Amino acid sequence: MQLRAFFRNAGQWLFKSPDQSLEQAYEAALAIKKIEDDYFDGQPIAQDNSDYGDSAYRYIQGEVERNILLIKQRMATFEAARSDLSPGRQMEVQSYDDQQDEYTLDLIDQSAIIFKKLRFIDEILGRYDTPSTQLATAGTPESGSPGGSKNKSGKADKSRAGLAARSGVLPRSILRTVDRVKQDLDPKAEVDVVKSFRKSQGKTKIALRFVLLLVIVPLLTQQLTKHFFVGPMVNYVRQTTQAEVFLNDEMEEEALHELQRFEERLRFEVILGKVAALNETQLEERVLEKALEIEEDYRERSAESVQNVFADIFAVFAFALLLNVCKRQVATLKAFIDEVVYGLSDSAKAFIIILFTDIFVGFHSPHGWEILLEGLSRHLGFPANRDFIFLFIATFPVILDTVFKYWIFRYLNRISPSAVATYKNMNE
Repeated sequence: MQLRAFFRNAGQWLFKSPDQSLEQAYEAALAIKKIEDDYFDGQPIAQDNSDYGDSAYRYIQGEVERNILLIKQRMATFEAARSDLSPGRQMEVQSYDDQQDEYTLDLIDQSAIIFKKLRFIDEILGRYDTPSTQLATAGTPESGSPGGSKNKSGKADKSRAGLAARSGVLPRSILRTVDRVKQDLDPKAEVDVVKSFRKSQGKTKIALRFVLLLVIVPLLTQQLTKHFFVGPMVNYVRQTTQAEVFLNDEMEEEALHELQRFEERLRFEVILGKVAALNETQLEERVLEKALEIEEDYRERSAESVQNVFADIFAVFAFALLLNVCKRQVATLKAFIDEVVYGLSDSAKAFIIILFTDIFVGFHSPHGWEILLEGLSRHLGFPANRDFIFLFIATFPVILDTVFKYWIFRYLNRISPSAVATYKNMNE
């Protein structure tokens, strides 16, 4: 009996050891994924993606390298004596249900589990199989000693040699093909596709509807408050207090220039005979009538400028309130924009970047900024200060250009290096 139990236990150990090796490798890959999610916001493990100091990052780097080494050792064991991957074999697996917040036991095909784990392990190792994401070179400061570059190069070579030599059990193309065939044969595949499409369609409708709200609500608030609340109050105050006709010297200068042109045109038409001859008294009466019209016009313009100031304040308040109240819609809109932007081709991304940079910080952008600032000053009733406009044009586009370049270097270069390369080629 003891001899039979010994052989049975030995057989079970031989049968389960490859599965145990794969499970340990899978758990090590999960540990790396957890480090990415907890400390690097789901991004690859690199010092540029975090604010940790050198000591903390070296500790995390050691943990990741230890798990990578464990994955390679366990995968070598799995390759040496892997178990049967027959499709008919079933196993009991414990899974976690996010919606029900509980663990459940399911009977599923073991080969599907193995393929899923192998694919996840390949994805984890694949993230650190390129020079841009290697642990030993990402964000590691150079040493001040003469041997600092040598040590850095040695670490990089060691990491490159360790990560490049990973032993994938199956090529990723085969795994993707198996997954695609499984999805095609899955009877629930059509339902899942329709469900995913409806979910995406709902997010798109929410995002576009919220964009319309962000445009329509402030405009309606500005117009309604201006005509029904701010306007009557401003007109009443200006009439009762006998406010000045002109808000600034620029308005007064424009009014005088307009009156002067009217008088000169009237005299010119009299000389040409287009208008009946007028004596000085009649001429002064015509000029006085025009002056009263100009006064009334500029009184309304001054009142409208004051109304625009208060109405714009209400519009900005409505916009900020809408953003604060509709936080879920803001998150949906942000996800929709990210999906649209990242879904563009590299040439389209480069085209959009060049278009925006040329408009706001390009060679011809100062003329646009000048027109925009003058229009804003006229809208609010302030005089167009040329010194301020020129100072703004000399500083703000430069700052904006620096922000664009930093964004390209910091984020876009990591997310889509090919788009950056296309941008540089198109910009040259």
